[in-house]
Amino acid sequence: RFETCWPALMKDCHGVIIIFNPDLPSHLKEIEMWYSCFVQQQPLLDTQCLLVAHQKPGSAGDTENLSLAYPLNKLKLIHSNLEEDPEDVRMEFIKYFKSIINIINESREREEMSIIS
Repeated sequence: RFETCWPALMKDCHGVIIIFNPDLPSHLKEIEMWYSCFVQQQPLLDTQCLLVAHQKPGSAGDTENLSLAYPLNKLKLIHSNLEEDPEDVRMEFIKYFKSIINIINESREREEMSIIS
């Protein structure tokens, strides 16, 4: 219902994090739409997208064996359960943000070199 706001959210975007509940089958279809709109339709690489399968406390689902369809299966996927492994989730986010910063710096350097040349 907020699709009219999406262009503003996507402007100058360097990365996309899609968080979903793997226990809800409808979410698996929705993340395909989010990926299509926010990653594929932007000039973003798959490495600039992070999928987070967030399991709610008390959920009994087996998210570790989650299989996603192409092209989602080639994206970085982390499983989060903040009750069991909050530090692991934090470290994965840090790694992701570092990779985005590297991509931005490399792009800036290429742009500067093209101006100099």
